[in-house]
Amino acid sequence: MGTVGIVMSLCLLMYWAYRGVSVLLLAPVLALLAVVMAGDVAMLLPVYTQVFMKAMGGYLMQFFPLFLLGAIFGKLMDESGSARAIAHGIVSAVGTQRAILAVVLACSVLTYGGVSLFVVAFAVYPVGAALFRQAGIPKRLMPGAIALGAFTFTMTALPGTPAIQNAIPIPFFGTDAFAAPGLGVIGAAIMFGLGMWWLNGQARSLMTAGEGYGDDTQAPSANDAPVPSVWVALMPMVLVVLLNAAFSKWLLPSMDWSILQEARMGGLSDAKSLIGIWSIIVGLSVANVCLLVVHRQRWVNWMKTLNDGATSSMLPMLNTATEVGYGTVIASLAGFALIRDALLSVAPGNPLVSQAVAVNVLAGITGSASGGMSIALNALGSEFTTMAQAAGISPELLHRVATMASGCMDTLPHNGAVISLLVICGLTHKASYKYIAMNTVVFPLVALAAVVGLGTAFGSF
Repeated sequence: MGTVGIVMSLCLLMYWAYRGVSVLLLAPVLALLAVVMAGDVAMLLPVYTQVFMKAMGGYLMQFFPLFLLGAIFGKLMDESGSARAIAHGIVSAVGTQRAILAVVLACSVLTYGGVSLFVVAFAVYPVGAALFRQAGIPKRLMPGAIALGAFTFTMTALPGTPAIQNAIPIPFFGTDAFAAPGLGVIGAAIMFGLGMWWLNGQARSLMTAGEGYGDDTQAPSANDAPVPSVWVALMPMVLVVLLNAAFSKWLLPSMDWSILQEARMGGLSDAKSLIGIWSIIVGLSVANVCLLVVHRQRWVNWMKTLNDGATSSMLPMLNTATEVGYGTVIASLAGFALIRDALLSVAPGNPLVSQAVAVNVLAGITGSASGGMSIALNALGSEFTTMAQAAGISPELLHRVATMASGCMDTLPHNGAVISLLVICGLTHKASYKYIAMNTVVFPLVALAAVVGLGTAFGSF
């Protein structure tokens, strides 16, 4: 009954999330439902306060700065006009005749530089809509183009991306954001190449069949506010990547962190599990200060902008932390042993496959890349590490596979980012979801399989 309760809880989580119920409500209720189904009714309150809330609080303690600084960075890039400047600059460089490529590149540059997915979608959609209309490309391909640039290779595969999905494995494996760079670039190239091939092919087919841009019932509002030059706009994003690399690879590792061995610092033997997180914090912090200073003439009320950015970080952060609490409760139940053993036995000699399956399944159920990966690594991270050590697999390879796996099944129809993207574009699942799914589920799975295969054969590089 314990295992049945866990499966029932997971199915209900996916169903009600698709129906629009907040995970902040779902996670604790369904976690406690699994406890009841396991026959531990007397344990409800202890499990809630000592397992669920403790795990949730631990996640917030670990990743709060990244959510906060990332949200502020996105807000500053948006209100300074930098995001729009970069989008327009890429369109000018690529040419209006390559509308799909222009949209994908604009989204990918912005997300790789640390701008949040939602800011990217809002910034790029008006530009993309004008391009698609001018070229006669069906509008229903727009969400697929934005998703390819924003939800895939720049989020999970490209080394150095400051996305939270690339930061979550760091404390588990003692890695940094640049783990397995060669494999990451190969995975990114596969996603980008297949995605562009698919979208361009679909555009040709639809246009040949006589379909045009379509009715624009939600025409984008023009924003004619002046924007900075594209080079000025790119500067803080370049800072994020360069500082992240410098601090994670050279500056922080060369310093003496023996103070961490003190009890008040947690009694850590070294700083390996922290340096990757610290480096992203430094990069985002300096970039935020840079934005405030460089664009100081543009701020009507810079304090309100910072406050709005901070506020916007709360819901994504709490959603993910709540999912981590849910996963920790599930992993603590006796019935989870059967599920754990099943996941670990998928490929007993290759933890890369087991990890890819586990992260994919949980990301798909929760509709969240960060939530699914956090649950999987909290529940099974130590097992994956032990299996990898026995098989001679490097932590960097585990990191890259975990991150890429989180970005496959997460974008099933109930995913919040998918729903928001369709709302921004004024389209429905029926009209556009298949173009999103091919780019964010099918092709990332192909890229993940390639990286697992190459990593198994040649190791991390």
